[in-house]
Amino acid sequence: MGLPFDTSEYIGRQERVFAELPDTSILIIPTNDRKIRSNDVGYPFRANSYMLYLCGWMEDEGIFVAHNHNGNIYSTLFVPERDTKKEIWEGIRIGVEGAKEWPVTNTSAIENSVSDIQQMIAQSDHVYSIIGVSQSIDKICESCSVVHDPRTIIDPLRRIKSNKEIQYMQKAANIASEAHKLAMTKSSPNMGEWEIQSSVEGYFMSAKSTWSFPSIVGGGSNATILHYKSNDCIVDDGDLVLVDAGCEINGYASDITRTWPISGSFTEPQREIYELVLKAEKAGIASCQVGKPWSHMHRVVSEIIAQGLIDLGILDCDLQEALGDEANLDGPFRNFFMHGTGHLLGLDVHDVGGGRQGDPGAPQSLENGMVLTIEPGLYFADWRTDIYIPERYSGIGIRIEDDVLITNDGPVVLSSSCPKEINEIEKIVGSGI
Repeated sequence: MGLPFDTSEYIGRQERVFAELPDTSILIIPTNDRKIRSNDVGYPFRANSYMLYLCGWMEDEGIFVAHNHNGNIYSTLFVPERDTKKEIWEGIRIGVEGAKEWPVTNTSAIENSVSDIQQMIAQSDHVYSIIGVSQSIDKICESCSVVHDPRTIIDPLRRIKSNKEIQYMQKAANIASEAHKLAMTKSSPNMGEWEIQSSVEGYFMSAKSTWSFPSIVGGGSNATILHYKSNDCIVDDGDLVLVDAGCEINGYASDITRTWPISGSFTEPQREIYELVLKAEKAGIASCQVGKPWSHMHRVVSEIIAQGLIDLGILDCDLQEALGDEANLDGPFRNFFMHGTGHLLGLDVHDVGGGRQGDPGAPQSLENGMVLTIEPGLYFADWRTDIYIPERYSGIGIRIEDDVLITNDGPVVLSSSCPKEINEIEKIVGSGI
């Protein structure tokens, strides 16, 4: 297991972070603690994204510590020593000597971390660390009078992706696109949601990737549950199935949603809603221009969705009333489109730096090198009692989501190879090719 980036890229990231920190600061970034699933069985380990960003360490029990003095950065990576008896059971580790290939000044055994970090803190005027990731680091930081959160500095830097980061994200989008296509070809009436999930995630594994979040596979009215996760029902003939799934490569995520008829043909009501969502999604993508406000894409999409609901007779009001408050867009169209239009994408599927629409700290405007999702949807849950659901559209849930790179030359759809036109979908579903 080697580094996904040249050492120079990590060093550049570290320098950009410390350029924002006062002199004699210490930065402490632990990786995630391992989590127990049951008894002696753990959840699959995934390194902390900040650790991946600053030095690329993917194993457990790592701590990245860096401090600056007079413009110079000194860094140490604390990792477990090699233990061949333990490695027989758990696999070969990189160890302290192997870690010298990583982008740090020094490496040291994890056993030395508490005393060494305490000594470094005593020599520093400002302490920056992320609390709640590692119990051992949290305990060390308890003795500090003030601990600053470095995420306010690192997160804006993570918004802008390097060329190499974009390459990994393009690869992740390509794999996820192929996985969705495979699931489409294998779809047939009365298929289990779990069978569709296995097609998608099996392809992820075959491409040497892993899921970036637990896959959502909702058939029929289950597609109206935004974060549906059971994936244990049969998709009946005539129903739509909504699949929201993505993978990650070297930590970098994709996130794609497609909705298709399990039988291979849209009914007229399904087609009406699908065409509206697709129109809104395309307009949202086209609106992703450098310099446009972060909120612009949501407004563009919301106006199309609201007008479409009026045109279909689902809302009986004018556009302004449907949209509601000018600032919040909280009108009755939100009964059917209740989430944001997109979120930033990167080392986290809901990436930092103002990841989801409406989150605090969201970017003021779109910048060259950002990657985000555009994902409008409409949901007519037949199980809801709080609003009126038109019988014609009862049980329909549709979301279409693509991964979009912002460039000075306009938006680039990283997931463009994944079918979303009605004729494309109807041609491929159930084809077995």
